[in-house]
Amino acid sequence: MEYGCAHYRRRCLIRAPCCNGIFNCRHCHNEAMNANEADPSKRHDLPRHKVERVICSLCGLEQDVHQVCSGCGVSMGDYYCSICRFFDDDVSKGQFHCDSCGICRVGGQEKFFHCDKCGCCYAVALQKGHSCVENSMHHNCPVCFDYLFDSISDITVLRCGHTIHSECLREMTLHAQFSCPVCSKSVCDMSSAWERLDQEIAATPMPDAYRNKLVWILCNDCGGSSEVPFHIVAHKCLHCYSYNTRQTRRSASSPPISSNSSPSSSSSPDSSSSSQSLY
Repeated sequence: MEYGCAHYRRRCLIRAPCCNGIFNCRHCHNEAMNANEADPSKRHDLPRHKVERVICSLCGLEQDVHQVCSGCGVSMGDYYCSICRFFDDDVSKGQFHCDSCGICRVGGQEKFFHCDKCGCCYAVALQKGHSCVENSMHHNCPVCFDYLFDSISDITVLRCGHTIHSECLREMTLHAQFSCPVCSKSVCDMSSAWERLDQEIAATPMPDAYRNKLVWILCNDCGGSSEVPFHIVAHKCLHCYSYNTRQTRRSASSPPISSNSSPSSSSSPDSSSSSQSLY
């Protein structure tokens, strides 16, 4: 634990196959060659699987990738993955290699499962309850635009199945943004907020000129269309009672629910859950 960098504790350096530079780890390389590189043409990431040479931190011998130094015999990392060329002394992270993902992850293999449709490892708590979105992790975070699949930051799987950095989601909620940036579905249980809107609408009668005005709305949560009384505050979906709606034209694809009809009972959606931070 005496050697390494801010990202990993290890007893070796790696030689980057892309630029022939020597770095503590791939993150150190990427920070130096992206964030700190003024010339855009020279910016690039290190291909982790192509690392072929490492340098022992104790004896300085450069050699092929192995867990044990061929010069002084020291173990370069208590955890070692020959596929990812990954070394780490801090085994408390619970590192494991996922063959389906093709990379190493942290958090303990027994606590995660690989979803083939989503294309990523999720916490076992989501195994029977998450909404599958094809390759949901193989894209950028919709807030900060960093690539999610191999991010080292915690990631949250929203109830709609889309994924986002947990910190980005927290920043969204601090700014009163509670809908998915991708599909606009609510990211959490909003029933208490809907109750407050019920009270506010009841306490704010519309002027006579608008009292009988009707508008068509589309619900972002259930996808249903409804014709409801116009109100300046918000419009309530008659299918699922959500106020996460938008004004629209009448939908011809699905039968509407009139404002005079009784709404169907709404189902309680699953709460969002977090996936592990990734190597």
